Amino acid sequence: MSDHRPEAVPNIDWQVDGVGRSRREAVAGHRGAVVWLTGLSGSGKTTIARAVDAVLVERGVHSYVLDSENVRHGLSRGLGFSLDDRVEHIRRVTEVAKLFADAATILFVAAISPYRWMRRRARDVIGRDFLEIHVATPLEVCEARDTRGYYRRARVGEITEFTGVSAPYEEPVDAELVLHPESESLEVCVQKVVDFLDSFNVLRLPVA
Repeated sequence: MSDHRPEAVPNIDWQVDGVGRSRREAVAGHRGAVVWLTGLSGSGKTTIARAVDAVLVERGVHSYVLDSENVRHGLSRGLGFSLDDRVEHIRRVTEVAKLFADAATILFVAAISPYRWMRRRARDVIGRDFLEIHVATPLEVCEARDTRGYYRRARVGEITEFTGVSAPYEEPVDAELVLHPESESLEVCVQKVVDFLDSFNVLRLPVA
């Protein structure tokens, strides 16, 4: 993929990477990509992402997990869970993810990102590097294994605008991969993701 410049911003010039993406990917030995895991709170997004990341790092792959909750401790500190704040939070995550892909990293984004149009915007910004995985754990399963008590607190009104309880979650209709952790082991889910990345030629460079 050729180096891409975003839309112009008045009075600010885009600084071109002196090394270039193709050279970075040649050194890494694989493509840069954004693997976007969406699903309800407690669905297993981060657990799966971290497990796949560990497998890839052992293979010498440049990968990383960007958990949406961790972003809220820094870059999105001060943003709440209103629709406007969620949109801005995902916009920030999207822009950071795009930079990781340009740096020849396979980035796993674990983010509820509850609306289809929200994820479509991320796909549009990131482009062909974007791959969506739906971690399709049912609500009742997520709620039953809620070790942090979020669902309980949402049910009694202590947490407002909580996805799946007092705010909607729109399941993907065009995800590249769907996982079912409620009926598949973590090992099976990890292997499916690795095979999925291999099938999309992410773990190797294109043949010249």
